[in-house]
Amino acid sequence: MDYEGQLNVASSDLGSKVIYCSDEFFAESCRMLQSNEAVFIEDKYDENGKWMDGWESRRRRDGKNDFCYIRLGSKSAINGFNIDTSNFTGNYAPAISILGCCAPSGITDDRVVDGSAVEWFDLLAREGLQGDSNNIFVSASQQPVTHLKITLYPDGGIARLRAYGNICSDDNSYEIKGTNVISQQNGARAVFANDEHFGCLNNILAEHEPLSMADGWETRRRREPGNDWGIVALSGPATVDEIVVDTKFFKGNYPDTLSISTTCIDETDDDSIIAQSNSWTELVSRKKLEMNQVHVFKKDELLHHNPISHIRIDIFPDGGIARLKLIGEFVDK
Repeated sequence: MDYEGQLNVASSDLGSKVIYCSDEFFAESCRMLQSNEAVFIEDKYDENGKWMDGWESRRRRDGKNDFCYIRLGSKSAINGFNIDTSNFTGNYAPAISILGCCAPSGITDDRVVDGSAVEWFDLLAREGLQGDSNNIFVSASQQPVTHLKITLYPDGGIARLRAYGNICSDDNSYEIKGTNVISQQNGARAVFANDEHFGCLNNILAEHEPLSMADGWETRRRREPGNDWGIVALSGPATVDEIVVDTKFFKGNYPDTLSISTTCIDETDDDSIIAQSNSWTELVSRKKLEMNQVHVFKKDELLHHNPISHIRIDIFPDGGIARLKLIGEFVDK
């Protein structure tokens, strides 16, 4: 089970939040939703004991189990989980289960917690965990969920909870007519980016509406000559009629200009693709971008309409964009 490239919909970067926790004596439950890798600091202690980067409850003596409720940043369909117990060795939770629910609009968090207004269903039946490990599981349901209930059996800690899936968008502000041929859902993948300091290139291929500045591709401030760039591979040859560049949330850090070049090749070796990319054919010459806006480049603004298999996006000199969409159709070779 490989969830690389899928969105962690439980990340606090996307607005997910713990709304109730039975016990977080040793380590606050909110830490398990952080997107960064868990760290271990040898000599760090607080007033309750050893500081741990994750959620850790005290040792239960009453025969019950610890649990917490999480409100996701957006309604999502979950394909799988990584219960990361990094650095938890003699204190990890021996087992875990996860329930999900889809709360109707207007239902408050307290009514979700008391169960009076929602119906819970299994996403992960009780499963054993290994300490200091990535524990990978398939979700039992891909029904949309707004909240999760995590139960530890009986107590202990986990470093990170990662729930991989897709955000269920209820609207589409782009009003796209056609196929987004570089959507992740259509098999596109990020091949390379010269800089992903603040956000990875793969983010711009997502279909859901951007959620924050963290949900896009952003490079560091460039202090040397040149510009930043990345390469995306389509799942198959396609023609393009329209391009959408969205800089939503990027205000003081959007690129000044952008260009897109393309090729149509059968090459599958990423190193060869990267090496060839600076000689590809321009599809869009350098275009001025504005902050926090959707930019649409129509068919008559494109420099060719030939089939493409890969694109190279150049941003000048640096910065961030939230989404890139190429609207067209897949074609036979």
